[in-house]
Amino acid sequence: MSEFNQTGGLIRILRAVGYSLAGFRACYRHEAAFRQEVLLALLLIPLGLWLGDGGAEQALLVGSWILVMIVELLNSAIEATVDRFGPEHHKLSGRAKDIGSASVFLAISLAAAVWALILLPPLI
Repeated sequence: MSEFNQTGGLIRILRAVGYSLAGFRACYRHEAAFRQEVLLALLLIPLGLWLGDGGAEQALLVGSWILVMIVELLNSAIEATVDRFGPEHHKLSGRAKDIGSASVFLAISLAAAVWALILLPPLI
């Protein structure tokens, strides 16, 4: 592999990281739900690492909340794309936003179920 291809690959990766960080900043700046999920992550990720009994439980506890944040990023991208076309109501735009919202609801429900199934049985 030539040095040019290695440099080009490294530059591409660095640019991709920059685009990702810009996406995080934009979502944090413009989406209240994402800000709330980030704040919860600051609590839930260390708590999941502490409360999980071994790597599998820790991964499920932490990963389930990271999944919520991933789905929120995708939902925000859908909403931004729909909003780009204008403020007028269209049934397909409403459907797209509702489906995105439903996906966030399911991700949060999954995270709650994972946390409950892992943490509650020892207490019962």
